Amino acid sequence: MITSVQIDETFDRVEELLALIMSSFAYMDGVIDPPSSAHRLTPDNLRQKIRDEIVFVAFDGGDMLGCIFCKPEAASLYVGKLAVSPAAQGRGIGKALLRTAEATAHRLSLPSLRLETRIELVNNHRQFSSWGFVKTAENSHAGYARVTSIEMTKRLPS
Repeated sequence: MITSVQIDETFDRVEELLALIMSSFAYMDGVIDPPSSAHRLTPDNLRQKIRDEIVFVAFDGGDMLGCIFCKPEAASLYVGKLAVSPAAQGRGIGKALLRTAEATAHRLSLPSLRLETRIELVNNHRQFSSWGFVKTAENSHAGYARVTSIEMTKRLPS
């Protein structure tokens, strides 16, 4: 049975979590430009990210399958680093983690979820659209004249 657990700074499997994120984002290497910010993660700054954000990890027994990082903003809950182990993809774990983020947004009285995805990752755009997200903006990373990412938002029912 898959369960999502909120973790905090006492979480002692940070290196395993980092490996999960890196393996789930590996398919982007050579596809997106600039490279994923996941490449800048280290155990130390991942621990800081866990302290600074609301983090859920999905487990099946003791096996770590996925994660999502949530950051409250003025009008939405920003979701990032949604990662699912390549071996566990297609089992509904990403959708379950997003439902957990939705419940968190409701608890915080935030009316929507917001995320960013790279312009090149068209399959991600389709998947997020199927989960109720709509494109709300196009953005460029610093130093780029072209669009490098899109913002997507999901309005939550009251």
